Amino acid sequence: MKTIVIYFSAEGTTAKVAREFAAGIQADVFEIVPEEAYTKADLRWINPVARCNKEKFGKKDVPVVGKIDDFDAYDTVYIGFPIWYGCAPNVVNTFCGNYDWTGKKVSIFATSGGSGIGKTAEKLEPYVKGAQIVGARLVKKADEIE
Repeated sequence: MKTIVIYFSAEGTTAKVAREFAAGIQADVFEIVPEEAYTKADLRWINPVARCNKEKFGKKDVPVVGKIDDFDAYDTVYIGFPIWYGCAPNVVNTFCGNYDWTGKKVSIFATSGGSGIGKTAEKLEPYVKGAQIVGARLVKKADEIE
C-alpha cells in the first residue's frame, strides 16, 4: 500500500510544511483547492462578515477542485491544514466527506499563528468515518510530523 500527504493551505505555510514532509518520506502529495480561491479579505477572521467566518459559523460546505482517483490505494494518510476556530477549515471537511476512509490510518498535522491543536482530531472524525486517527499535532516544521 501507499502513503499520501493531503493538505490545504490558505497562505502557503501549511503547503511548505506538507511538501517538505512528503518529499522526506517519499509520499504522494495532493493539495485541497477550493473552487473559489480565498482572498486576504476572505481570511480576515476579525471581520465578522469575512468568508471564513460565514463558512465556519454557517457550517457551509466549500466545493473543491480535483479529486484523488486512486484513493483506495492509500493505507496511510497525512492530512494537514491551518487551524481555524480550533479545527479544520470547512474546505477540508468537504474534501474528506467525499471519500471512503475505511481502514486507513490518518495522521493530522496543523499549522497555526496562535491556536492550539485542541479537539481538532475529534472534530474531523465524522468526516473520515472508518479511519483510525493515529495522532494530531501542531507543527511549524516538517520534521515535527510523526
